[in-house]
Amino acid sequence: MVAPAVTGGGLTRGAVVTMADLETLEVEVDVNEAYIARIRNGQPALITLDAYPDTGFRGRVRQVVPTADRQRATVEVKVSILDKDPRILPEMGARVEFLEDESGRAGPAGPARVFVPAAAVRDEAGRQVVWVVSGERVERREVEAGPVTGELRELRRGVEAGEQVVITGHAGLEDGARVKLAPRQ
Repeated sequence: MVAPAVTGGGLTRGAVVTMADLETLEVEVDVNEAYIARIRNGQPALITLDAYPDTGFRGRVRQVVPTADRQRATVEVKVSILDKDPRILPEMGARVEFLEDESGRAGPAGPARVFVPAAAVRDEAGRQVVWVVSGERVERREVEAGPVTGELRELRRGVEAGEQVVITGHAGLEDGARVKLAPRQ
């Protein structure tokens, strides 16, 4: 007969034993519902563990859970870890990047999207704007901004991929003003 002892609030959480199948580890990730149409079963993914930020592990979408979290506007996606590595342990923190499949498709949503740091998008009189750096000058552009994911914000219109935007120091900027780029850290 086995019965749990008095729980002390330790790692056991009142359990007699905790078991994990290390051959079938997966990552559970919450995806903003605005992007869920781009995710499908079998889609390849790149998994980066918080403990090993310089190492990527191959993954594949195992399941898009058919329910949404109404309060957070997210849908849970389960991603199987394909690379077996003894450093991967249960309950580790991870980031998942969903990749194009072998046919080059990013998912049913179609065209590529542009993302910028969320701090680059400013609200001016109810309009979303960014300051784009062109040479040594800046240009104010109105954009159509989408949802924020992590620290990034989607821009649906107004900025092309590869253009540089101002992230900090917006105060006092005017169209055509000269700017100096901060050195990369």
